[in-house]
Amino acid sequence: MIRITNDPIDNNAVLESVQNNRAGAVVLFLGTTRNVTGTRETDSLDYECFESMAIKQLEALEATARQRWDIIEITIVHRLGHLLPGEASVAIAVSSPHRVTAFECGQWLIDTLKQEVPIWKKENWSDGTQQWVHPGMED
Repeated sequence: MIRITNDPIDNNAVLESVQNNRAGAVVLFLGTTRNVTGTRETDSLDYECFESMAIKQLEALEATARQRWDIIEITIVHRLGHLLPGEASVAIAVSSPHRVTAFECGQWLIDTLKQEVPIWKKENWSDGTQQWVHPGMED
């Protein structure tokens, strides 16, 4: 399941979406808004995207992951809009027969999403300045 939303991410719903009796492993990754980046204090983040393009690229990532690993289910949810520290901006859940597969796939999905999917993040610093972070420019 691929979804882009303006609403808070429901972690339990993401986990439930990948549950399957064939799965020996379920991995959930949450990307959360931190309040400090380097030496700068973060007030909030704003996420924007070209939704149809982002969904298309997320679907391509899912298809590639299914070709590379023995995966049962994958769910990727990315939040848009204004987020405060502590709030989740992205959730990726993977179920597979074995844990190594689930971990590898989940890590590849988040790393590749950040490099390739056109979702832009604006960091709003506590000193009142702002900075856009483009795909591939962050950790």
